[in-house]
Amino acid sequence: MEQDLKSKIDEACRTAEEFTKLYYESIDKRRYLISRLYLDTGTLIWNGNGIDGKDNIQKFWTELPPSEHNVFTLDAQPITGPEVANQLTFLVKVGGHVKYDDETTKPFNQSFLITAMGDKWKIVSDCFRVQEIADNMS
Repeated sequence: MEQDLKSKIDEACRTAEEFTKLYYESIDKRRYLISRLYLDTGTLIWNGNGIDGKDNIQKFWTELPPSEHNVFTLDAQPITGPEVANQLTFLVKVGGHVKYDDETTKPFNQSFLITAMGDKWKIVSDCFRVQEIADNMS
């Protein structure tokens, strides 16, 4: 059992590296194709705003200003249990910096729940948050 879990974790990490490379290249350079990465029923929570369905997510991303993402941290884990036993599913956590248009660069974190659909990975749920730095931290 322990070796099986280790191999699932290794697979999750390899998949996360490949997936996030494709995802951020798409967001920054080919945003018009981003809906291909989401399930039809996918969900995006972007800075507290919820968007359901890949067509609505596509529209949302297309309306944002151009971006440049730099990933600094990446981790992944397999989701196991009876509710996903027949579906390969991973939780992917990302941290980095993002810059929109001429704005200053800001830290962000993002969590994806991705699932295998044949030979493609699709986003079930995506939660993105820009980290605003408070001026009055005590």
